[in-house]
Amino acid sequence: MNDLEQLEAAVAARHPAPEDRYELAMAYIDRERYAEAIGQLDAILAERHRDVNALYSRAVAHMASGHFRQAGNDLLRVVTLDRGFLPAYKSLGYVQLTLGKEEAAVKTLQKAIAIDPGYVDAYCVLSDAYMDLGRNDEALEMITAALELDPDGQEPHCKMAMYCLARGDFRRLREEQAILQRLNPDLAGQIESLFFEQ
Repeated sequence: MNDLEQLEAAVAARHPAPEDRYELAMAYIDRERYAEAIGQLDAILAERHRDVNALYSRAVAHMASGHFRQAGNDLLRVVTLDRGFLPAYKSLGYVQLTLGKEEAAVKTLQKAIAIDPGYVDAYCVLSDAYMDLGRNDEALEMITAALELDPDGQEPHCKMAMYCLARGDFRRLREEQAILQRLNPDLAGQIESLFFEQ
């Protein structure tokens, strides 16, 4: 019996523990079996309405399934129940941005940064929101802040490359492509083949 089968057997018991259901849901998410994960998380939330980890995980499964409104509802509940749950703010900002609610995304991500000024992921998603709003100077400020906080981070350098591309700054894009060669060789190769190969 493999690990997944053992988890399924534990949950098939007469009164499965919420912890077993949660572990099974995470295993389903790891295997991209999102509907089954959501089913297990629904069962947990039927008993524990305020379980922020189950709500957040269900939101992740909804996002992966393309159900952004449902994900947004769960994420709003998470940040209401636990105002310090930073990944929920980042994910909520991303969902709002995906749904075309850029101003709401900006407010959400600014809250995350107010809670933790060192939260690099919030700066990165906030830069996307500012770019979508055409507020390029503010987008650059967010990317610069992310790079100051995490100079060797892949995500801040990816955001800088996207910013350079959007602004037509191919000299700086070349610099970022060279940095990304070490951090994300696949992306660096795509940039090189699209913009710098002769």
